[in-house]
Amino acid sequence: MSGVVAVAEGYTHHMRELPIGIFDSGLGGLTVAGEIMRALPNESIVYFGDTVRCPYGPRSPEEVRSFVLQIGSWLTQRRVKLIVIACNTATAAGLALAQQVFDVPVIGVVEPGARAAVKATLNRRVGVIGTVGTVNSGAYSKAVRALDAGVTVFSVPTPRFVDVVEQGVRLGNGTLEDLLSATSDVYIRPSFYQMARDYLDPLKRSGIDTLVLGCTHFPLLTAPIQQVLGAGVRLISSAEETAHEVADTLAARGHLAEAGDPRSEVFATTGDPDEFLELGARVLGRHVSTAEHVSLAELGSMLTPELRRRQATYEEVGTCD
Repeated sequence: MSGVVAVAEGYTHHMRELPIGIFDSGLGGLTVAGEIMRALPNESIVYFGDTVRCPYGPRSPEEVRSFVLQIGSWLTQRRVKLIVIACNTATAAGLALAQQVFDVPVIGVVEPGARAAVKATLNRRVGVIGTVGTVNSGAYSKAVRALDAGVTVFSVPTPRFVDVVEQGVRLGNGTLEDLLSATSDVYIRPSFYQMARDYLDPLKRSGIDTLVLGCTHFPLLTAPIQQVLGAGVRLISSAEETAHEVADTLAARGHLAEAGDPRSEVFATTGDPDEFLELGARVLGRHVSTAEHVSLAELGSMLTPELRRRQATYEEVGTCD
């Protein structure tokens, strides 16, 4: 019996030391990664940013699901203990399939964001902004209704916000804090405010008291969005709630890293690694030492005939088994 216990303890110790895998269409998921790092400072991280194919929002759900399978397979080859889909579009399109395919827990950002919104709203009128793909999926409406059927959800696609963030990070200098505190240099221009009002005024008229930032790029636009909506609307980012779910899941499995365990950070991108290092440091607010390049060809090779079959079956009947 003692031998069985020793093997179990060895397995748990091994799992503790494995990294958490996190991926997004680009830089936005670093807002989630940063929150996970703050909440779980002992954990190792592998972050993948698919910057070449960003944004995912205009793409079909089938194409996004194939991206989820490719990147999820790449992460599992790196022997991660849990995967976070730090992209709302990819969560809406591919979370259920990924949970069926991969042998580790897979957590998305939609349900944590919905849960935070339901906790926050007082008048039970919640707005959601996101990509066309996220809004059209109805994922937030379904997630909110599953938690509180009395909450009304008003969803508006804001596709140009992703472009504004990507451009803003490239134009800005310094850290995320600099960008948020000095947004006048990057975001606060009459053209942006007109666009923001066009997007957000219908939500204001709907009387929402809570707005879910349904894209992990959007926390970088918190200041101007808040200014357009007014102080009476609470903005919800799923990052903090997602970090809590990651911690709870690992704790329940006995796989939380502990102080003294080896720790590492790996960043990978389909784009230019040097640019990713520079821009990633701005979003995270600290130095990022190295980033590796992963080609689209390498990712494409991850989509094996078996995975293609399981995706096709899922798209036909809603399950891949």
